[in-house]
Amino acid sequence: MVRQSRRVVTGAHYGLKDWLAQRVTAVLMTLYLIVLVGVLCVAAPQDYAAWKEIFDHQWMRIATFVFFMCMFWHAWVGVRNVLMDYVHATALRLTMQIAVITALLFYWVWTAEILWS
Repeated sequence: MVRQSRRVVTGAHYGLKDWLAQRVTAVLMTLYLIVLVGVLCVAAPQDYAAWKEIFDHQWMRIATFVFFMCMFWHAWVGVRNVLMDYVHATALRLTMQIAVITALLFYWVWTAEILWS
């Protein structure tokens, strides 16, 4: 008689939060792009002043900031999963993850500076 070993799931739902984060951020980014295309079809900016006028509205700045926040989170989950799958040396993987986090945080702050300067 062969005994089957069973993996006990502790309720941690490994990967579910990452999977859900990827889907939610993708949906939010898609909605933003649809709104942006609609705004661009209506406003049809031809010069810098027209582009600036579009982003002078607070709701557009916030929507753009949320878009970039979603994009950076989406990128982090994807890059982290790739690094966990393919970089087996722990020190190298940790170094690369810290570099990615640092870059994404820098880009996030830069985005805020651009939108509100």
